[in-house]
Amino acid sequence: MTDHVIVTDDTAARIITMRRPDKKNALTQSMYITMAEAITSAQTNPAIRSIVISGGSGVFTAGNDLEDFARANAAGSDDARPMAATQFLKALAHNEKPLIGAVDGIAVGVGTTMLFHCDYVLASTTATFSTPFIHLGLVPEAASSLLAPRTMGLQRAFAMLVMGRTVNADEAREAGFVNAVVAPGHTEVEALKVAREIGALPPGAVALTRKLLRPARGDVLRRIDEESQLFGERLKSDEARNAFAAFFARKKKA
Repeated sequence: MTDHVIVTDDTAARIITMRRPDKKNALTQSMYITMAEAITSAQTNPAIRSIVISGGSGVFTAGNDLEDFARANAAGSDDARPMAATQFLKALAHNEKPLIGAVDGIAVGVGTTMLFHCDYVLASTTATFSTPFIHLGLVPEAASSLLAPRTMGLQRAFAMLVMGRTVNADEAREAGFVNAVVAPGHTEVEALKVAREIGALPPGAVALTRKLLRPARGDVLRRIDEESQLFGERLKSDEARNAFAAFFARKKKA
């Protein structure tokens, strides 16, 4: 387990908190593995009725740590993104527990796309959502190319996933992937209230109804694999290499 992810059980809820504040909770491969294991192990624990994913107060996540990501990709296979990230995405797809997102501050890249796997999302008034994959010469991931249009409609999904437009909390609620907007610093508290509400419901009925509401798992997994294949191919493209080189050059000058 990495020190950058804290996993705690609060009554019937498992809380997964990203805690890397100096890097705006940018996700490393070890963080992905810890979060995947926390989700997977919850599946066989009947005492855990729901899962909360949080970044604590002030930030959700800046997305992938691009330096860590680049190192992992260089050491990985030729045709797929680093395996730890895929392990996390597939844990989301296989998850059968109600999943609650608590977003306070920025949610970039996978920080936004993972929310389409959530059943209930709370956002603070300072929350923003962005998916700048195109700007890095890449394609979306986490089955977001399937789930985002299903949730928010094709046109809104195009603006976010293709044009890379940032969405604020109120716009996200209007688009349908945020349930409620709350004051900064209160998202996790409110998420636990939702978890307790879910925990008071008949578990069998909740599980079956959640399954009925969501797209077929096989469809989601196939889209994750398809996106992952294209993502790996795009990483080798001139567009992506130039975009990453420009990013690291800017970071070096900063």
